[in-house]
Amino acid sequence: MSDTTATTQPGTTEVSLPVPATPPARTHGPVTRTDFVRYQGASGDMNPIHHDEVFAKAAGFPSPFSVGMWQASLLGTYATDWLGGPNVRDFRIRFLAQVWPGDTLTLGGAPLRTYVLEGADGREGRVDVELTCRRQTGDTAVTAWATFVLPEAALDAAVGGATPETSEQPETTEEQG
Repeated sequence: MSDTTATTQPGTTEVSLPVPATPPARTHGPVTRTDFVRYQGASGDMNPIHHDEVFAKAAGFPSPFSVGMWQASLLGTYATDWLGGPNVRDFRIRFLAQVWPGDTLTLGGAPLRTYVLEGADGREGRVDVELTCRRQTGDTAVTAWATFVLPEAALDAAVGGATPETSEQPETTEEQG
């Protein structure tokens, strides 16, 4: 998918599929240097520009700032809480603004399109979503685009019912012949 809209892949058919309701925006913060350092320790990225005041100022910044992947991880958690971690098929991010100690972040998302993907293993309903992490200033810090598999029931309901493997056959009795 591109930065703003999804592209059509071979074997896809755009179709309206039910998507679980978008959760309300989630607020995080005010963020602290401790948040930054905790993420740095978990990720193994211990660049001092993200925690050392003297180092950050020597590099021309007013203070340490967040590792951008931390905001991306917040968006990932927001999205997987909404659509399910096992359902992720693609996740792309773009870093747009730095996040500073004291910032309050607002996470949100919206579906872009739904479609059916036909593959060797059958078909699955998918949804492409756009996710945003905004600072209290209104600046977008990170934008992400993700693709998720939708529940099979959503696909069946939207494209004409059960597949041959899942359709139920009526029981026959001796009286029916």
